[in-house]
Amino acid sequence: MTELADRTTGNAPRRRPQPQQPAATTAAGQPGSPEAPAVDVAALGEQLLGKWADIRLQSRGLAGHPELHKIEGLTHTEHRQRVFGQLRILVDNGAVHRAFPESVGGSDDHGGNVAGFQELVIADPSLQIKAGVQWGLFGSAVNHLGTAEHHEKWLPGIMSLDIPGCFAMTETGHGSDVASIATTATYDPAAGEFVVHTPFRAAWKDYIGNAANDGLAAVVFAQLVTKGVNHGVHAFYMDLRDAGTGDFLPGIGGEDDGVKGGLNGIDNGRLHFTNVRIPRTNLLNRYGHVDPEGNYTSPIASPGRRFFTMLGTLVQGRVSLDGAAVTASKLALKTAIQYATERRQFNASSQTDEEVLLDYQRHQRRLFTRLATTYAASFASEQLLQKFDDVFSGRHDTDQDRQDLETLAAALKPLSTWHALDTLQECREACGGAGFLIENRFASLRADLDVYATFEGDNTVLLQLVAKRLLADYAKEFRTVNVGVLARYVVGQATGAAIHRTGLRGVAQFVADSGSVQKAALAIKDEASQRTLLTDRVQTMVAEVATALKGANKLPQQQGAALFNAHQHELIDAAQAHAELLQWEAFTEALGKVTDPGTHKVLTWLRDLFGLSLIEKNLSWYLMNGRLSMQRGRTVGEYINRLLVKIRPHAVDLVDAFGYGPEHLRAEISTGAEKVRQDEARDYFRKQRASGQAPLDEKIMLARAVHGAKTPSSKTPSSKAHGTKARG
Repeated sequence: MTELADRTTGNAPRRRPQPQQPAATTAAGQPGSPEAPAVDVAALGEQLLGKWADIRLQSRGLAGHPELHKIEGLTHTEHRQRVFGQLRILVDNGAVHRAFPESVGGSDDHGGNVAGFQELVIADPSLQIKAGVQWGLFGSAVNHLGTAEHHEKWLPGIMSLDIPGCFAMTETGHGSDVASIATTATYDPAAGEFVVHTPFRAAWKDYIGNAANDGLAAVVFAQLVTKGVNHGVHAFYMDLRDAGTGDFLPGIGGEDDGVKGGLNGIDNGRLHFTNVRIPRTNLLNRYGHVDPEGNYTSPIASPGRRFFTMLGTLVQGRVSLDGAAVTASKLALKTAIQYATERRQFNASSQTDEEVLLDYQRHQRRLFTRLATTYAASFASEQLLQKFDDVFSGRHDTDQDRQDLETLAAALKPLSTWHALDTLQECREACGGAGFLIENRFASLRADLDVYATFEGDNTVLLQLVAKRLLADYAKEFRTVNVGVLARYVVGQATGAAIHRTGLRGVAQFVADSGSVQKAALAIKDEASQRTLLTDRVQTMVAEVATALKGANKLPQQQGAALFNAHQHELIDAAQAHAELLQWEAFTEALGKVTDPGTHKVLTWLRDLFGLSLIEKNLSWYLMNGRLSMQRGRTVGEYINRLLVKIRPHAVDLVDAFGYGPEHLRAEISTGAEKVRQDEARDYFRKQRASGQAPLDEKIMLARAVHGAKTPSSKTPSSKAHGTKARG
């Protein structure tokens, strides 16, 4: 057994991130001046760790061990073998059992389980997703869709890795449209068995983790048919391979998906079934049951609601990816910002010293705006995780709570995964050629995280789900309100109001004066004004689409679909704006918990940078819709530039608060090696100048010649100038 973590007490001691002091300056408002704010790095680090700080630190400590790290340059076959072996290390260290029932050796800790899982991306994204397939999808499906009988029969083997498994939902012909999958499970009452069949090539299960090599079993999603009635998609436990030989069982076949654009430590493959018989009791029947005679019953009468309830139990995949993407963004920014404080390029303000990259405004723009978004995404991710834990622990597990959780996860997962890809790319470019080297991880992490935007729900499809929820909430809220009022409303802006984490906020105020938003924008950098501008945009976009789609449900199906399709782009834009608002609100709510004045001030600047960046990104909308004047719109960029200057002295503290050490970053340019090189170079040229032996720059010689020609009375100007240079 490979034991890498001390589990004698159940919880590792909490380790505070150690602050790194920024370079001292004397400018007013900067470090070194009496009025300068300072960030309490340790306290901020604690806040970022969130509710499950101890578990995060345990998992982070485990992820720091070389035994779990990705080795670049392996073939995909070698990488697969390494990752499968690493799963054993996770089992030996108790890192995968938290979410399972206490009856089978788990701890029923759903939030802690996901918090720990999110940190595994530090070690190797392939390991994280491979573990996610085994315990977060395959095991979770048995746990949440099965009953106590299924738990006792299969969960111990799943938890111990004695039963490596697959989550066989996606088909070649149907990805996000799960309801339309073509694999069938038809009940044969005479034999008491389901017959599982893929009727054509497009019905093959595809892109399935563990399917190519390692999976001995699978949870297979198929259309349940009994007595000639299709009861929709249900989940079935199926054995795939002979445990001794590894060969497929009769009627089962498959293919290897081969090399992918990333995550090549996972053996993705295809599965197909030809009239494969399984026992009736292999139906995971928490939400749908078939008795020996073939009679179907379900505690949920509505087929649609039943389908979404079953899929909703698997929402933890989206929650996990959201947090993992935020973690990847933090790793990238820590490396890039640290490097940018050491790397020097171009001597714009000095004849002798080159500029530190992070002193360039454009460099600050490309990194600080993404740093602000990462903080917003981190705070929003923690709220999502707490909502997830509330539901799955049973503390708040109503149908409304589950719908809210599904909507919140569908809103935040697209933003965080897209942001991670954008951040990794921008950080790569910001580090120049060094960023392109695999040793510095940007390119590798980006390749591995690329598919995060696709699996566990395609990002665009997820935002469409959010948009439909927004429309539904809109219809409920404004069923009795006239159109004239709808065109002019804004949401309530009480500073202490709790965030409405899904759907539309309740309207506290109707605004008849069409100029109210413009007036509020006069203080655009003010928190209340940012909230007004961001919320008004969401509300207005939803209202406009709702008005355009009014009556669509009464049209013939084809016409209704065409009308919806004509406004799909606006719907998705509204959903994204809503998700961005949720991130802004999460950041603002987190600010209210910061007690240290210096930290509060710096984080306020960072929150404002996030909010104003959103407004700047969508400035055309605000101008076209009269929410900002042209004059006021021009000031947005100016405010942002001022914030960059304020944040600059605190940039290293803000990324140090993430709490990642060298064993997590594993990037050569984050080790301080660049500072050593730069200091060596500066020292060399300093000594050369002091010696008087430095060669004369041709440009200087030419300039002196021109100057000498203009002042003929001067005696030996070049000699004097050269002597001055030598003495300097």
